[in-house]
Amino acid sequence: MTLRVGLVGVRRGSSLVRPFELFPETEVAALSDLDGYRLADADRAFDLPDRALFTDYGQMLDSEIDVVVVGTPIGAHAEQAIQALAAGKHVLSEVTAATAAADCQRLVDAARDAAGIYMMAENNCYLHYIREWRQWIAAGRLGPIVYAEAEYVHNIQHLMVDPATGERFWRAERPPIHYCTHSLGPLLLLMADRVVRVLGVGTGHRIGGDPAPGFVDMELALCQTESGALIKLLRSQVARREPPLHSYSLYGTKGFVEHDHSHGHGDVKGRLYVEGEHPPKPGFVEIDCRQSDPEAPPEARAGGHGTTEYFLVRDFIDAALGGARPPIDAVRAAEMTVPGLAAHESAERGGVWVDVPQFAW
Repeated sequence: MTLRVGLVGVRRGSSLVRPFELFPETEVAALSDLDGYRLADADRAFDLPDRALFTDYGQMLDSEIDVVVVGTPIGAHAEQAIQALAAGKHVLSEVTAATAAADCQRLVDAARDAAGIYMMAENNCYLHYIREWRQWIAAGRLGPIVYAEAEYVHNIQHLMVDPATGERFWRAERPPIHYCTHSLGPLLLLMADRVVRVLGVGTGHRIGGDPAPGFVDMELALCQTESGALIKLLRSQVARREPPLHSYSLYGTKGFVEHDHSHGHGDVKGRLYVEGEHPPKPGFVEIDCRQSDPEAPPEARAGGHGTTEYFLVRDFIDAALGGARPPIDAVRAAEMTVPGLAAHESAERGGVWVDVPQFAW
């Protein structure tokens, strides 16, 4: 069986849909976008007939496709995913899952009752070094994880307000901690845990000088998990740090592993210490933190973030064809998304602990 794939939101979603062209089980069969010029421009890469191009999302859902890849702005993700599930399609959605906890619950309910599957495309869960760390932690090398943290500092002011025209874009209204799944997603996957309550704080609007939510200088979330572990998340969309930073650290009862904080995103070094495996001095061994799997074929980098999208799409296809729940299903997607929403609520309330809604099949 060949799965026919339709993409809605060609600007943000093209990198996510391109890996589908690498697998014999799938083909890119339709594109949808409100902007006809952008749609025609994207089609140059896919060479589809005019009848496969849609400015009306509902019309694409009515066409002969089996999969919908949701690559639109975040505010549309939940509704468009729910519509696609109701139409009998499989759904692969860009992050985050939704902008409200209630919409996450609607998404879980829709996925539970659907014939198709839902998966959130949290590609950082597929970073090569995260996949390596998952094997180490699952084997018990670090012991139970008691503390973890992630820092994601990336100045994207130009994506919030056009510096030439002053036009404001949707990211300007997104608080930085709302965009937490690139940080929280891999940590929850590694820890096999979920957040039950969160405390959030922010530092104001002194860097960008813009009062919009997206321009908060820094937002920090302290999360407590079901197992009693703590997770710290730091997010900024305006801090002037070059190169941009995306790092992870985890501490277990028997050791720690961390991505080198002095570097940015990509192939960098890290440190690992395991009690009984490594000498107490210097207290760690240096490790490689590769973004891409060195054994993957060269074309596996088609998604633009190393080999992450390649393995993500592979898991999605296997789940869709095998009828299994995907690794990041609607429940897991909600668990990765809602703590960021709750953290911003906590910050607005002066930094109080907020219970995080729980989701289940």
